[in-house]
Amino acid sequence: PLTARIARSQELLLLFGIAWGVLLAAAGEWFGFSREVGAFLAGFSLASTPYRDALSTRLATVRDFLLLFFFIDLGSKLDLATLGGEIGAALAFSAFVLVGNPLIVMVIMGVMGYRKRTGFLAGLTVAQISEFSIVFVAMGIGLGHVDAAALGLVTLVGLITITSSTYMILYSEPLYRRLEPWLGVFERARPTRESGESDGGHASGAAAPEVVIFGLGRYGSRLLGDLHQRGVRVTGFDFDPEVIRALQARGMDARFGDAEDLHLLETLPLATVRWIVSTLPVPEINAALLQSLAAAGFDRGTAVTVHSDEDAAAMETVGATLVLHPYRDAADFAAEHLADAVQTAPAGAAVPVPASAPGVRTLEERR
Repeated sequence: PLTARIARSQELLLLFGIAWGVLLAAAGEWFGFSREVGAFLAGFSLASTPYRDALSTRLATVRDFLLLFFFIDLGSKLDLATLGGEIGAALAFSAFVLVGNPLIVMVIMGVMGYRKRTGFLAGLTVAQISEFSIVFVAMGIGLGHVDAAALGLVTLVGLITITSSTYMILYSEPLYRRLEPWLGVFERARPTRESGESDGGHASGAAAPEVVIFGLGRYGSRLLGDLHQRGVRVTGFDFDPEVIRALQARGMDARFGDAEDLHLLETLPLATVRWIVSTLPVPEINAALLQSLAAAGFDRGTAVTVHSDEDAAAMETVGATLVLHPYRDAADFAAEHLADAVQTAPAGAAVPVPASAPGVRTLEERR
């Protein structure tokens, strides 16, 4: 109730978030715990409110600014002379974090019924210790539980793992393709979490799709719905389960899948598909998709989405049949409506608002 009243003013909500954090941090130290514990409880309680996203957005700048001083304080406590003796231990711990953490996550994800690719990509995101580990060590030094040498060791591990995991995530797809033959042990024979709603295969008796759409955001969902209403057999793939469930509730064929998962193409009935559409405006993903389709012998229509003329030229180079410009196409569509309304209205009269879309040309006619 308190945050609901405060949230009526965005400035007051920001001040309340800062004051609440300082208050609980001070209370934590006052009651014999620590400022970090109090601040953690403050963040935990604020995150449980419906206004956490607004608070997080407005506090991000303040948080990043104060983090600078936190790391300056840590650096001032770091004895560079002791780092040389910690290199061996730092490499050992870094190897465990970079390899062990992903393996643990993959085992858990496999037991839960996810595919090996899902487990592998999720595991890469935890292949680091992050700055939160340094916060704990700094608390331990302040309380006298560990010595200053531990800070140097954890800092080295943080530098190694944060840097390495960044490139592991950046090159996750090539890394996955290299390691895929050995990752089958982390996947069930039938991944229950991704089989019913994510399997690209179609049930027996179900009509094969004529159009397959990757990416069901606002643009992709609208495209899926319009084609479905026009009687086109269309199937859509997205990696957001909430989007999938919402579209399925409306009677559309939406399935869990990722355009970056090139092995998903093997489950599609490419022999009957006439068009494959990607609404993801990411040139790298679309290029990989087009190359995989060409390798699979798919020689029918392919449409990709772009946001710039440079990306459009690149997609045409790699073989896209049709390049979609959502913003440009929407502007052309609106311009046609406005021009028709202005030209058909008598001079000096109010411009009527068209009730339908007269004279709208197809995309091919406009091209």
